[in-house]
Amino acid sequence: MKKLLGMILVLALVFSMAACSRSGEYVPTGDALAPEEGGSTPVTRPTDGEEMQDLTLTYYADESMNPILSTNYTNRALFSLLYQSLFVTNRDYQVEPQLCKTYSVSEDMRQYTFTIENATFSDGSPLVLADVLATLEAAKESDYYGGRFTHISTMEISGDTLVITLDTPMEDLPLLLDIPILKANQLDLTHPLGTGPYILNRAESCLERRTDWWCQADLVVTASAIALIPAESTTQIRDTFQFETLDLVCADPGSDNYADYRCDYELWDCENGIFLYLACNSSNTVLSNPKIRSALTFAIDRDKIVDTYYRGFARSATLPASPQFPYYSQSLAEQYAFDESKFAKAVADAGVVGYSVEILVNSSDSLRVRVARDIAQMLTNGGLNATVKELPQQQYLDALYFRNFDLYLGQTKLSPNMDLSAFFYTYGALSYGGVDNTTTYALCLDALENHGNFYTLHQNIMDNGYITPILFRSYAVYATRGLLTELTPARDNVFYYSLGKNMTQAQVDPPTLTDDEPTDE
Repeated sequence: MKKLLGMILVLALVFSMAACSRSGEYVPTGDALAPEEGGSTPVTRPTDGEEMQDLTLTYYADESMNPILSTNYTNRALFSLLYQSLFVTNRDYQVEPQLCKTYSVSEDMRQYTFTIENATFSDGSPLVLADVLATLEAAKESDYYGGRFTHISTMEISGDTLVITLDTPMEDLPLLLDIPILKANQLDLTHPLGTGPYILNRAESCLERRTDWWCQADLVVTASAIALIPAESTTQIRDTFQFETLDLVCADPGSDNYADYRCDYELWDCENGIFLYLACNSSNTVLSNPKIRSALTFAIDRDKIVDTYYRGFARSATLPASPQFPYYSQSLAEQYAFDESKFAKAVADAGVVGYSVEILVNSSDSLRVRVARDIAQMLTNGGLNATVKELPQQQYLDALYFRNFDLYLGQTKLSPNMDLSAFFYTYGALSYGGVDNTTTYALCLDALENHGNFYTLHQNIMDNGYITPILFRSYAVYATRGLLTELTPARDNVFYYSLGKNMTQAQVDPPTLTDDEPTDE
């Protein structure tokens, strides 16, 4: 119990920027939890022969715990304890095998072949290829993972392997395969079983450590049972963390449902892939000029936006990729960094000082509306007369579809391989305002084939002003000080752990055709 200590700390720190973190940053959180079914008392069980870790977490008890269907980040924070995927990605976008035992890549990088480990689900049943295939097929149709399958043509089982065929060469398909694998007959369940180290016991409101887990790993979480506390509101979950026994919270500082924290804790960021950007309607009188479009990047003070609106839990991105991504070039980014004098000069040289432009924004996201207003002021300071048009979500989407805008402040969740294809092919999901461009789309494919081409792709996008990147958002992970000091949250994986395998060890030569097998000839 930390109630008394928590009260003392809160009174002492409430008027200060408390909360020292690993990174020296201070940031708050927010989420609303539904009441637990049945009102069962959380339980923990001691382990034999070892000291038990006392850990308490939280989740929306009445909402889905299905990783294919759920978009609730509080519930998703538990998923890395319950489920596993073919591959797992660390916070630096480095991939490691998990359920994948071996894999091979064809010479043209259009076909990947996978074998799987002898893993078991928490009911003791074996993982089979049919489970993997069915899960990936369901993920392809889901809102959360669907964008990852843009270039996947077919997925099929061949003997004891899963074969995935692509419509374009791809150097690193495994980056996209950190999708939790479920049993084929449980894809529609709200509480499916997984192959991870814990199982959800709803009757006793806890996660129980599996004694028959199929593999071994050094987990940062070692408790034999993790109590789950339900909550009813953002403020309640904050108060439970500050004054009672809740030990870890995953929160979204960029959410409208945010409550400030004023207590002692350790704090980590957890990137979520959400990309905030500005894009143009190229048919607009002013924005049809590529020199004005490409100069927009100089007008935007990204660091101010990150600090003011996201409480430091976002990363300024001058290029259209996460700064954590290994192929984000800092030297290239510096060429397009904030410089209001460069923007003002471009506006003056183009003879459009005082011209009006309007920024379209989704009014259902009040934080994004405030950011749009700030960006409008930045453009106005540089010589354009920028205003904001706020529309409800459906009207906002209609305006994008019919190109009834000058600029829009967009937000999307990019795939872990930072694929930008959807912006640049005709009728692409993000190709609003005439952004689609065959040359840039070809560069997107080149970057997927060889990561070294990301530099050229990003340079092309920035020089033409097709997209003006602003930032990549992160979640905040608060934890009781000293309890989980080795926590290393990765994208979509709060409790990231490694099985000690690496990609080089897992890669094998691609299978060769026998005389009896067909060829393309």
